[in-house]
Amino acid sequence: MASTTSKSEPASADVSTSKFLSKLGAGAVAGIVGVLIVYPLDMVKTRLQNQKLDAHGRLQYKGGVDCFRQVVAKEGVRGLYRGMVPNLIGITPEKAIKLAVNDFAREYWAAKTGTSEENLAIPYGMLAGATAGFCQVIATNPMEIVKIQMQVAGGQKLAPGETRPTAMSIVRNLGLRGMYRGTPATLMRDVPFSIIFFPLNSYLKLQGTNADGKVPFSMVFGAGIVSGMVAAGAVTPADVIKTRLQVATRPGEVAHKGIADCFQHIVRKEGVSALFKGIVPRCMIVAPMFAIALLVYDLQQRYLTPTNLSEKLNQHTPTSSPIMMLTERKA
Repeated sequence: MASTTSKSEPASADVSTSKFLSKLGAGAVAGIVGVLIVYPLDMVKTRLQNQKLDAHGRLQYKGGVDCFRQVVAKEGVRGLYRGMVPNLIGITPEKAIKLAVNDFAREYWAAKTGTSEENLAIPYGMLAGATAGFCQVIATNPMEIVKIQMQVAGGQKLAPGETRPTAMSIVRNLGLRGMYRGTPATLMRDVPFSIIFFPLNSYLKLQGTNADGKVPFSMVFGAGIVSGMVAAGAVTPADVIKTRLQVATRPGEVAHKGIADCFQHIVRKEGVSALFKGIVPRCMIVAPMFAIALLVYDLQQRYLTPTNLSEKLNQHTPTSSPIMMLTERKA
């Protein structure tokens, strides 16, 4: 009996590892597809959040559409994709971690409470989301600080002899410690986002379950849009503070000492409404990006995971092949 147990445990561990790796791969592909589609809106969102009143009390951009037009007019269409490469490099592990950890955390709490993942109690769903949001920051913070600095630099006037920073020059200047500048603000945004997003998304998908117990792809996409908009809107103030903390400070600009100092400075100088700068483009980015990512992720989970592929192969394998029949006759 002891030998049977020792053999089954490593086999179970191998299955779990394989399953987790397949989820990581699916999450990575889902994240890349989502970013490629909505990145120009992310550029607009960052520029809006970072803009401050000039010496005459005016803002450079009047809104999202005006910002989009100015970027294209001054920097060309390429300007809308400034900083996308480091974003793609970072979004691969970020989305992989976020989606895979949430899935595994939900499976863990479902097993612990004796329920199905679909019917997992909201507090446990929130706990699973918080775990995913916390873990993803390992990849999110370095990716976002490089992306934000490149996006903002594209709209700044260069001094004589000054060149625009590249991803590698930003990484070299920041160093490892600098790459994690603003991490508390990133956690303040990503953990609450995941606490709201994942349970709400699961609840909405559950409402669209058909008679066969399956969720149509249209419902997967719709649930992602709604939950993405709600979660993104709710954490926009944290995103504005994070952007301000992670932007490279230029001569004459105020360097914030931390979250509280940044919050107080924004409210005192620009008013409470400034905490919601870029909320429309942010919702327009996050909602479709997560909806697309979840749709791609769900497609892969249904059809391309090792377990599902083997099941489909078995479905198409004849139960009585000529070799099996010959073997049975000999027996």
